[in-house]
Amino acid sequence: MSDGDRPTFDIAVPSKDPEPKDADKPKSNGDLKGKGKDEGKDEFTDMSEEDIQLKAELEMLVQRLKEPETNLYLPALESLRTLIRTSTSSMTSVPKPLKFLRPFYEELGKVRDSWDESLKEQRSLLASILSVLAMTYSDTGKRETLHYRLLSESTEAPGLWGHEYVRHLSAELGEEYATTFSESEEPVSTGTDGETGPATATKYTTEQLRSLALDLVAFFLKHNAEADAVDLLLELENIEAIVELVDDKTFERVCRYMVSCVPLLVPPDDSAFLETASVIYSKYDRYPEAIALAVRLNSPSLIRKYFEAPTNPVMKKQLAFFLARAQTPLQWIHTAEGAETEEENPPPELEEDVLECLGNVKLSTLFRNFGKAVGVEEPRAVEDIYKSHLETTRVAAPADSARQNLASTFVNAFVNAGFGNDKLMVNAPEGQSWIYKNKDHGMMSATASIGMSVLWDSEAGISHIDKYSYSAEEHIKAGAFLATGIVHAGIRSDTDVAYALLEEYVDSKSVPLKVSAINGLAIAYAGSCRQDLADKLLPHVADETNTMEVVAMSALALGFVFVGSGNGDIASAILQTLMERDEEQLTSEWTVFACLGLGLLFLATQEASEPTVATLKVIEHPIATIAVTIVEMCAYAGTGNVLKIQELLQACAEHEEKPKKEAADGEAAATTPEGDAADASGDVTMAGEGEPVSQPISASTETEAPATAPDAAAAPAAEEEGKETKPQSLKHQAFATIGIALIAMGEDVGAEMALRQFQHLMTYGDPIIRKSVPLALGLISASNPQLSILDTLSKYSHDSDLDVAINAILSMGLVGAGTNNARLAQMLRGLAVYYAKEPDCFFMVRIAQGLVHMGKGTIGINPYFGDGQVLSRTAVAGLLSVIVSFTDARKFVLSKNHWMLYWLVTAMFPQFLITLDEELEEKPVTVRVGQAVNTIGLAGTRHGISGFQTHQSPVRIATGERAELGTNEFFPYQSVLEGLVILKKNEQYDAEDMQT
Repeated sequence: MSDGDRPTFDIAVPSKDPEPKDADKPKSNGDLKGKGKDEGKDEFTDMSEEDIQLKAELEMLVQRLKEPETNLYLPALESLRTLIRTSTSSMTSVPKPLKFLRPFYEELGKVRDSWDESLKEQRSLLASILSVLAMTYSDTGKRETLHYRLLSESTEAPGLWGHEYVRHLSAELGEEYATTFSESEEPVSTGTDGETGPATATKYTTEQLRSLALDLVAFFLKHNAEADAVDLLLELENIEAIVELVDDKTFERVCRYMVSCVPLLVPPDDSAFLETASVIYSKYDRYPEAIALAVRLNSPSLIRKYFEAPTNPVMKKQLAFFLARAQTPLQWIHTAEGAETEEENPPPELEEDVLECLGNVKLSTLFRNFGKAVGVEEPRAVEDIYKSHLETTRVAAPADSARQNLASTFVNAFVNAGFGNDKLMVNAPEGQSWIYKNKDHGMMSATASIGMSVLWDSEAGISHIDKYSYSAEEHIKAGAFLATGIVHAGIRSDTDVAYALLEEYVDSKSVPLKVSAINGLAIAYAGSCRQDLADKLLPHVADETNTMEVVAMSALALGFVFVGSGNGDIASAILQTLMERDEEQLTSEWTVFACLGLGLLFLATQEASEPTVATLKVIEHPIATIAVTIVEMCAYAGTGNVLKIQELLQACAEHEEKPKKEAADGEAAATTPEGDAADASGDVTMAGEGEPVSQPISASTETEAPATAPDAAAAPAAEEEGKETKPQSLKHQAFATIGIALIAMGEDVGAEMALRQFQHLMTYGDPIIRKSVPLALGLISASNPQLSILDTLSKYSHDSDLDVAINAILSMGLVGAGTNNARLAQMLRGLAVYYAKEPDCFFMVRIAQGLVHMGKGTIGINPYFGDGQVLSRTAVAGLLSVIVSFTDARKFVLSKNHWMLYWLVTAMFPQFLITLDEELEEKPVTVRVGQAVNTIGLAGTRHGISGFQTHQSPVRIATGERAELGTNEFFPYQSVLEGLVILKKNEQYDAEDMQT
């Protein structure tokens, strides 16, 4: 049967009608015997008459090139060129001329080499044809398409040979640059291999490759292949060249693709992409986009350049709104960059209304108007948040009423933040001051909560706070100082009230007053980079008579004020303090905030932190390991840097070494391979053989040496002393866990991968890691309640380890901050019943409930803005400080330092879209709000939102949402509709035409 089937299979495929097949077959075979020689019957069995004629013509032209008649060469080559260019093919087949010429590829290469140098034009044209033929001939890695293209020295556009040829040439060009110029900075040209084309050692000059690349890029841009153009210039390290090649039709797609690539690039390519995109935007007068990229680069010179560039005063106001949201230092914008160049570079004269926009002066008024528009201006009582009547089981109130009053203080502060009309503090009934229903340090937090209620309202807020700053009760006075800083968070005014009121108390002999004044300045002037604040706070960092609490708070305040600046003087002062303090002081729980202040200085600065990290490694105390981890994770915040995440995961894979030293030699040897396996895999794995999670696993990292030094010294000491060193030696793992979230949160794919790693760390990690994983989840998804994260945190909130549960409850509040998420509110009500008899957990549940309803659902704490593209450094500083305080919650927030929760103020900002006319008066317009859709790199014009609803501005814009104007009646001054947007009237708009 099989022998009979074979001929049936052969004749069944080519044609459905066997009779014409039999009739035509002798003719085809006869022609092939004369022309195709011994090439086999099957290959050309189905050739049509046209194909046979084309094959014969091509062979004749090749034959002419072998003859000695030189005057026949050029006509023959031009005929070959015409036949190749005019051939058509499907997407899946090779063009017929290339298919028929393929057997002659090597022969034509030899023919070209045999021609005299005088036949320059002929040699060039044949090299161009060979370059095209090389696409189908070989894939040997010799990059012959590129070789013959450069050999031809042709001035013809590569695109004349077709899109596939350009793509092939582009791929070989990138490979050649990567392999050749990675070995030598100054390549030299060598000869070629005469038999089969170029030799493997062929080199080309940078000018040759880049000149050809520009031709290919120009072709890509004309044919809607912007991604290919950008990728090619990236491979050739010449992305700046694209500035001159884009036009008004292609620049936007090119820039959007370049910006989306930044999280996937390594320095210095990431900065080069942002800077190039900003130049392109400014070239086409898209200054809001350009200045957003300048803020991402944290470049004072670029920010000032793009701010001064527009001549339209209204555009300048729009840029001022954006810079105010980013908390950009004012001296970067309207003062000279350096005193020595002030005469040459005088500060620009800014109008008063532009300065008001830069200082967020009208933010409070606009926010309260927004509250009225969306119907949330009425104050909400604490019971409206708790909704105790919905709790499934009513339980008796906890005995510690003062603790519950304190929780109510924070809930009231967060829920009514910014509206200035809460009934508990600002508008309390006569003779019923809520402050005195709290004890000691609780009175400080209660007084400070007034600042939250009148947030951003500098003028009216001070009148409410001022009377408490003269109180005889020290805690109330300290709270008033903190409230003064809170009310001015993010507000810059000429009066400079906060500095005037708090300056003298920074030198107070009372520690509570001093710490409150320092933190008040930190919150009020976060991101301002003011030198007078550095002069005021630096002496307290260096003063050896100060306690570590004062030193740490001063260092942290400097980190707030100079966040992301990389200020060397301040970094040196903090380093000097860490190196000079004795071991007992460095062991203090406050020291970690000094390390955090140092890290905030280098927030998102990447390599600028390396000298500081190298200096920290010299310190022998275990705190150095923590400091190194904090500085490195801050330096790469929001970059998505995979290598740094891997380093932090490796740090999390470390386990206690002491039990291993006490074990027998054989057991130690048995555990070593498993430790190596854990390090190699990058995941934390269990020790095997039924051992518990705390079983030691070998891990060799740079940061382990200082951590294990105390253990080695303590080996002969008592067992109790050895136990005391354990928490300190592993504490850096808590910050490594948080660091994974901090680095990954800037990129969606990296964030999803980090979530999976957190599951592994929670399953196999030590207690210090398990306690930190919920905090990392809260950081990576602030004000963005994803269902999977909510379910995970809900599970962790019922953990048997109460430290894990407390942190999970806080993270539930952070994830849902300002969202009014109904599912999350229900979870927290269930937890209130579950933890009714656990004071600490119950307190945190109440705090989380207040966070979820922050600003009655109008204020968020997500550090990203500008359509999720720009990272607010001041927001990260506040979020990170609160999260770090919860690495040891029982010594800080759950003890006497609950005021640390107010650090969140620097991350709080209204989630709104308010449209203004050119006179900065509110202008209601129709807008569509929906889920943001990634349209980068997609063909055609796509809608950027899905599942949208139509509203009248002002409207709320949540994390992950995007807005578009509903009509063409107005043009926005910036493309991202978020925050405060100024509109320009479209003079050609006709409502009747739009309706038809």
